[in-house]
Amino acid sequence: MEETFVPFRGIKNDLKGRLKCYKQDWTGGFRAGFRILAPTTYIFFASAIPVISFGEQLERDTNGALTAVQTLASTALCGIIHSIVGGQPLLILGVAEPTVLMYTFMFNFAKDRKDLGEKLFLAWTGWVCAWTALLLFLLSILGACSIINRFTRIAGELFGLLIAMLFMQQAIRGVVEEFGIPQRENPNQMSLQPSWRFGNGMFALVLSFGLLYTGLRSRKARSWRYGSGSLRGFIADYGVPLMVLVWTAVSYIPVNNVPRGIPRRLFSPNPWSPGAYSNWTIVKEMLDVPPLYIVGAFIPATMIAVLYYFDHSVASQLAQQKEFNLKKPPSYHYDLLLLGFLTILCGLIGIPPSNGVIPQSPMHTKSLATLKHQLLRNKLVSTARKSLQRNSNLSQLYRNMQEAYNEMQTPLVYQMPPALGLKEMKESTIELASSSGYIDAPVDETVFDVDKDIDDLLPVEVKEQRLSNLLQALMVGGCVAAMPLLKKIPTSVLWGYFAFMAIENLPGNQFWERILLLFTAPSRRYKVLEENHATFIETVPFKSIAAFTLFQTVYLLLCFGITWIPIAGVLFPLLIMLLVPARQYLLPKFFKAVHLQDLDAAEYEEAPAISYNMTFEERAIDIDGGEILDEMITRSRGEIRHSQSPKITSSTPTSLEDKRSPHSPSMQRAYSPRVRELRVERSPSLSGKGLEVKKIPSPGPSNLGQSSNGSSPC
Repeated sequence: MEETFVPFRGIKNDLKGRLKCYKQDWTGGFRAGFRILAPTTYIFFASAIPVISFGEQLERDTNGALTAVQTLASTALCGIIHSIVGGQPLLILGVAEPTVLMYTFMFNFAKDRKDLGEKLFLAWTGWVCAWTALLLFLLSILGACSIINRFTRIAGELFGLLIAMLFMQQAIRGVVEEFGIPQRENPNQMSLQPSWRFGNGMFALVLSFGLLYTGLRSRKARSWRYGSGSLRGFIADYGVPLMVLVWTAVSYIPVNNVPRGIPRRLFSPNPWSPGAYSNWTIVKEMLDVPPLYIVGAFIPATMIAVLYYFDHSVASQLAQQKEFNLKKPPSYHYDLLLLGFLTILCGLIGIPPSNGVIPQSPMHTKSLATLKHQLLRNKLVSTARKSLQRNSNLSQLYRNMQEAYNEMQTPLVYQMPPALGLKEMKESTIELASSSGYIDAPVDETVFDVDKDIDDLLPVEVKEQRLSNLLQALMVGGCVAAMPLLKKIPTSVLWGYFAFMAIENLPGNQFWERILLLFTAPSRRYKVLEENHATFIETVPFKSIAAFTLFQTVYLLLCFGITWIPIAGVLFPLLIMLLVPARQYLLPKFFKAVHLQDLDAAEYEEAPAISYNMTFEERAIDIDGGEILDEMITRSRGEIRHSQSPKITSSTPTSLEDKRSPHSPSMQRAYSPRVRELRVERSPSLSGKGLEVKKIPSPGPSNLGQSSNGSSPC
């Protein structure tokens, strides 16, 4: 994105680029037909469940001033408007955890002021939103989004880990409160007696950990050995909302002789209940706020504007990653301007604003990439099979597939050249055919494997359209009318979902992976190389990794600690923004530029696993007898495992090459982008210098089970 700070130029360029493809944004969605419902449903569940959880958190933290009705209404309203008139339709809007945190800070400030209090809390937040909108207008007009590329991995991953910590903090706090007495309840009722409170708390632990465990397991369903591929994919995509339903059903099992109110469930007034719509008219009370607090609202508004500028821009950036090969232009400046209008709209009707959310936005793009892949694959497979039936040669086959591919595209004057994947497919297939002498012969499955070649070489593309965003926002709005059903969800299930979101944010976060590396025993760090790992592990000294991680950890704890300070907690977005100058001007003084480039890489670079061979004597240094015994015997019956050679039959190939398995470790060679054909050997200095990679000859056969003449068996 071009860095321009000329007023209005960024907004003008965004509008000019997006208006050219506005019609195609709608026609592309409708042309997908019913297939568009798959990514729509997927992102709906990913958006609705967190928003309901945030509503329950706000209801507790604001004494009922804000509930799940308001968070759902904000997510639906902002999502509908953004999907229709927004710039980047791949961006998903919703009420996020930082917004909940900021509103909690403001409520705690307002409730202790006699001339403000809980009565004028929402009216005061209306002024906060007005100031926030004004600042967002200025940022978008002056082209502040031009520096979005300066938000490097160090800021994004630290912010992501901070959100994970806040999620886990709320999950733990919620479970602990299940053992206590809610503020809004009568302490004399049966369900709040000490014995029943303990029973409610223990049942809450079962429901919370049950959802957490099954949710994490279901997310890995694609790697299961059981079930068909479509079933595993369905469980992986929709397993978490299904687990919410399952554990909600489990909560209704203890119905006999159990007081009403165990377990505790989501509390929220219905949208049509008397007094439930008082939030929508708080604009009438905004003039009742004392002038001092109207001016003072600028302080939290500044922090919220900084937070939204960062969170909204990073969410949009992640939804438009280079790996997705998007063909339509971005829209950072205009979307930030629209966010300002949405913020003031939400403030005037007494609901918390919505902004771009992570990880829902990149999840939306990924689901649409899957949809586009399915549409392209079905079209090309059908075309290829028809060409094979007509005995077409390679040139005719490619021409037919090229025409089919072009039919699926929506050409734009500024898009990237199409059919890159088909070009690679053509070159690889023709090369194979030329080597086999089939270049002019009719194509068959031996030359062109329809399923395999198309799946492997079809380029990653995204079905860029607005329909899925609009439909998921409408479905979230439908949850407002379904509030009587949503109130049947136990609060403990929501706390389990908070813990799930915290843990789910950790994989792929290199900051978290480096923390785990620091806690890894020096003698076991070689195991990191035996799996796919980040490339900096091979290129950066361990001391530099430790120092960089320590800096991030201290900074993270500082950001997390400031959220515990009642009034100063609103300053935590400012600390996130300060990471930008710290990365540019402070860290280069302590770290080499090449090391910073690897530790703070723009993309997630991963190196393949490196085989590691150790003799029995080397392993015995760091493995105790119990660990060796665990590897030798079975867990159920305690039988010793015996290795057996493959049975040789009359039909078994007799040559050594045929008898060796292609997957045998001895047949594979380790490869890494930076460490070519190396084998890793543990060095005595490993604990001091971290991971060392040395060139050594391939080891000979293992000495396990053999003894020299002078040695005695143990």
